[in-house]
Amino acid sequence: MNVVLACDLGGSSFRAVLIDEHGAQRAEHAVPGPALNDHLDRSEVEAAAWWAQLLEASGKLAEQAPELFARIQGVAICGVTRTQVFLGQDGQELRPAMTWKDARSDNVAARLRKTLADHPEAGRINAFHPLSRLAWLTEAEPDNARALAWVLEPKDYLNFRLTGRQASDPVSLARLAACAESVNGGSGFGAIGLSPDIMPAILEPTEIVAPVIADLPAPFDRLAGIPVFCGCNDTWAAVAGLGALRPGYAYNISGTTEVLGVLGPEEADAEGLISVDWRGLWHLGGPSQNGADTAAWLAGLLGGKGHIGESIERLLAGHRHPQPLIFLPYLQGERVPYWDPNLRGAFIGLGRQHGPTDLAYAVLEGVACQNRLVLERAEGALGTRVDEIRFGGGAAANPVWAQVKADICGRPIAVGVA
Repeated sequence: MNVVLACDLGGSSFRAVLIDEHGAQRAEHAVPGPALNDHLDRSEVEAAAWWAQLLEASGKLAEQAPELFARIQGVAICGVTRTQVFLGQDGQELRPAMTWKDARSDNVAARLRKTLADHPEAGRINAFHPLSRLAWLTEAEPDNARALAWVLEPKDYLNFRLTGRQASDPVSLARLAACAESVNGGSGFGAIGLSPDIMPAILEPTEIVAPVIADLPAPFDRLAGIPVFCGCNDTWAAVAGLGALRPGYAYNISGTTEVLGVLGPEEADAEGLISVDWRGLWHLGGPSQNGADTAAWLAGLLGGKGHIGESIERLLAGHRHPQPLIFLPYLQGERVPYWDPNLRGAFIGLGRQHGPTDLAYAVLEGVACQNRLVLERAEGALGTRVDEIRFGGGAAANPVWAQVKADICGRPIAVGVA
């Protein structure tokens, strides 16, 4: 039996699974994600913490299922995106990675949009864009910018630690690769004084980056020579797994953050949405800053203990007042479709008659309304109406939330089997 070690570097946890040649999960272990260093508009994390997670989760699998671990024939990792790891020529971190929440480059992004007004990528540049982050680095930390040899996404950093080679896939690197294009003699990289050579090689997700190098810490010392595949970001992997990577399909991934998109056969543009080409299949949609993590926030606020899903289910089981609340889910700014780190959330219509159950339903409905906004913009631009939404991620395990999304979006929700 052949086995693949498949890993998911998520926003709040790291999951490692042994999958056999029939696609069955034979063993699994998850570890909590590292604490982010968040303060005001800063959000950072040591990339080395992800490496420690990979070693820990894989090590547990080697202990739990040694015979299966010995049959590993490949390693594939997916992970969060819109997060930059900055490496020097020696392959060491120059500074902590900037996560998907970091908004320090907001002012720099505004200047870049003016500087690159004629460039096709200009309208997409915002505080969460990789070029803005790099521009911020050149201004705020010029020594680190001068020493910068590579900028990698999280899963690409782990692949580098395993193989010694820097590589990424065309979807994860789409926005940064677009900045290398020269328009009227100017490129995004040229505007910030950096070379596009800091980008890694671009491979297909199914291509092999390189084999696992020798002399790595356990348990990877047992996997030397085993191929490591490039993989892709967690959203794209989930969309493929849900069977939505084809024209006329929509997906919604609800994890730490929220992602919704529609797939079509032709390129289309909609205000605030991301358009990505996948071999002639066009994606229109993108990531929200506030997903199932808003439910975790509410559960913690109301004193919930234990598993987040169980805490939310207890809140939803109470009595609901007939006059519902409206919740604006912008607890940490917003990406799609507003791309504004300064937006903030609110409960509207709050009265003394409302209780925890009303707050819980409002949070679920507020996120679902954001889903509907993205869905309507994407369908309007593509000129088509999808028949159903494929729903995945941690929140998909909650049938109430799935029903809320179906009711608000007006479409059947098909939930993937975990």
